[in-house]
Amino acid sequence: MTPVSIALLLSAALFAIGAAGVLIRRNLLVVLMSLELMLNGANLAFAAFARMRGDSWGHVGVIVGLSVAAAEAAVGLGIILACHRHLNSVDADRFNQLRG
Repeated sequence: MTPVSIALLLSAALFAIGAAGVLIRRNLLVVLMSLELMLNGANLAFAAFARMRGDSWGHVGVIVGLSVAAAEAAVGLGIILACHRHLNSVDADRFNQLRG
């Protein structure tokens, strides 16, 4: 197996574990961590394809993806903390008051 195919298999595994965590778990902190796993899997695929092609634009995409993941984590944690202060729970089923 080539290093690119190994990186892509690891990327697919990270993405699949993250998707399973988002779909199965109800704790919002676990869902947020699972989203981070999915973003890291996508970033690893970008880096693997950039290495395969010898192109630097894939690495730029990884840096942009990391900055988006950091911003998403900061905003997500802020929302989770605000909801926890209001409802004393981080269970996703309890947040039905956010509906319009």
